[in-house]
Amino acid sequence: MSGTSADGVDAVACEIRGRGVRMSARVFAHVHRPYARALRGRLLAIMSPAATRTESLARLDRDVGAAFAAAARAVLRRARLNPRDVAVVGSHGQTVCHLPAEGCSLQIGRADLIAAEIGCAVVSDFRSADLAVGGQGAPLVPWTDWLLLRDARRSRAVLNVGGIANVTYLPAGVGPEGVRAFDTGPGNMVMDELARVLTRGRQAYDRGGRLAARGKPNAALLRGWLAHPFFARRPPRSCGREEFGTGFVASALRRRARMRRGDWLATALALTVESIASACQRFLPQRAGRAAIDEVIVCGGGSRNAALRTALGRRFEPIPVRTIDDYNIPSAAKEALSFALLACARVDGVPANLPRVTGARRPVVLGRVTRLEPHP
Repeated sequence: MSGTSADGVDAVACEIRGRGVRMSARVFAHVHRPYARALRGRLLAIMSPAATRTESLARLDRDVGAAFAAAARAVLRRARLNPRDVAVVGSHGQTVCHLPAEGCSLQIGRADLIAAEIGCAVVSDFRSADLAVGGQGAPLVPWTDWLLLRDARRSRAVLNVGGIANVTYLPAGVGPEGVRAFDTGPGNMVMDELARVLTRGRQAYDRGGRLAARGKPNAALLRGWLAHPFFARRPPRSCGREEFGTGFVASALRRRARMRRGDWLATALALTVESIASACQRFLPQRAGRAAIDEVIVCGGGSRNAALRTALGRRFEPIPVRTIDDYNIPSAAKEALSFALLACARVDGVPANLPRVTGARRPVVLGRVTRLEPHP
């Protein structure tokens, strides 16, 4: 898995037992392999909205596939497994364009290169089938959130804060058909871009939220950002760099060039927190004037941002805010684990999109299988 932050590849080696809604998982090992700086620069340069040449896209498709194949091999070494032990690989690929209103989303990273490296079937291209039946193609992990984190008595909000933030609502004791989920808006994306620009490339992100912790949110800027049309849109909804990428940040920097660096980062952090909390308040079931949540579980890169976790805790108080590590699932491994589960669902022929979540007309089996057949 590599998310919209495009910082590198996360891979897990895991054992999955059962079929469909009875699947369970055990993680053997996890690795994160950062993209080479030049490769990440090339990726960010072509991500929508951007113009690019077809040969640049073709080369990136090859090079991202090679990076994914290397990550798969690395996690097997860490788990002390042989490629012959692997039944299937699930590869999300790298999203470079997401236009759900137009029925398209593009993930690159050639599956055949992974298949050649590991020697087994690879499931990739998970979003296209949902898009083909009218869905957003996102978010796709709510089905796996239900598998991993449902509870008979407690209603949970699973908050994934990657480049984009999304929430999965798991009402107590319900089946997957009762799950609600949607993108809330930017997670780390605006903070990361501001850190990169304001440090002139010395920092790719605000480690631990230290820069944000030194600043104070600018109320006028925050109000303007929260007026973005995406936040008024009702679910099903998803977003990406098209809405909150370099153009969003560049426009703000042009209008308010004299703000202090810490204030910029504090305002971006407040945007992430407020957009998450207000979406939960508006679009999730209510109890006593609050979202009907017994606990919030944070995962993704944002779970490692201490300032963000503190701000979320204050905003959701008295609802407890925990990280997914408290539930014996490593935060850094969770997204890659989700696509391993989705790959197994594809092999078993089990539909794993949730039409209530994505807006699809019907459930469909997700993913395309790539096999390199041996020469006769």
